Amino acid sequence: MSKIEAKLSELGVNLPDVAAPAANYVPYVVVGDMVYVSGQISMNEDGLILGKVGADLDTQAGADAAKTCAISLLAALKAACGGDIDRLVRVVKLVGFVNSTPDFTDQPKVINGASDFLVEALGDKGRHARSAVSAGALPLGVAVEIEAIFQIA
Repeated sequence: MSKIEAKLSELGVNLPDVAAPAANYVPYVVVGDMVYVSGQISMNEDGLILGKVGADLDTQAGADAAKTCAISLLAALKAACGGDIDRLVRVVKLVGFVNSTPDFTDQPKVINGASDFLVEALGDKGRHARSAVSAGALPLGVAVEIEAIFQIA
């Protein structure tokens, strides 16, 4: 088991299989030492995490949804690395979208669910630049979608 997967296991996280694309795109693209991962939507073992933050979900539930996106991002990274996720050098950037009501302004707190998890799981390799923005709607009505850029060796 890789070092990163051992840490994830300590945190009670097993990486899922990479979801097949729902349209005409690929789950990730590797360019040199950079991996660009397509947006991952909020879902867990029970299915999609749906709803608007600020109406159907509170900030903490949104943050929990964002964490599921981060787990899916790591699964895609592992696939991009041919199964060797320890090739990760660092998380470079996250772009997080929150399906929220017009008056909701805590998008950064929601995306913290992903950011905090990545730092907890990866240490300094998990520190990254990011954006956290509101969206009037997201695909399939999910609460959160996050895309990422990773650097690998």
